Amino acid sequence: MKKIWLAGGCFWGVEAYFQQLKGVLDTTVGYGQGFTKNPTYEEVCSGQTGHTEICEIIYDETILPLPKVLEHFFRIIDPTTLNRQGPDRGTQYRTGIYYNDSGDLPVIKEFVQKMQTGYDKPIVVEVEPIKNFSAAENYHQDYLMKTPGGYCHINLALACPDERK
Repeated sequence: MKKIWLAGGCFWGVEAYFQQLKGVLDTTVGYGQGFTKNPTYEEVCSGQTGHTEICEIIYDETILPLPKVLEHFFRIIDPTTLNRQGPDRGTQYRTGIYYNDSGDLPVIKEFVQKMQTGYDKPIVVEVEPIKNFSAAENYHQDYLMKTPGGYCHINLALACPDERK
């Protein structure tokens, strides 16, 4: 079992996308990379806490290796847009890849460098160790499962049928 934290705009869509993939064991949406402890959604949305909306992903690397996780992540984000994904704007919607295993860093860096060759603009995805992660309020967890047709800026159909659970 491995963990990775991904920020790709509104965390509802990131979570819903990854929940459908083979090898993903669990997800938790929350806030991280900021300078306050256990912020609320309202505090994060104010832009004053430094946090971003993050989805914690627990996965089986024998089924879904890290490069494949990152490939999926890059399918659902615009890695060249700073502090915005789709209509979501603000520092809390910045993109990021956050890790707790230093052995993941070379894999992440190599992947991002490889992806850069496909873009004219620089990739602005943060790559940092995870810090200050706290779970979001319960109503945010599994939001799109609980609210069919709820807001989502991500095309959930980008996962190929053979990659889904």
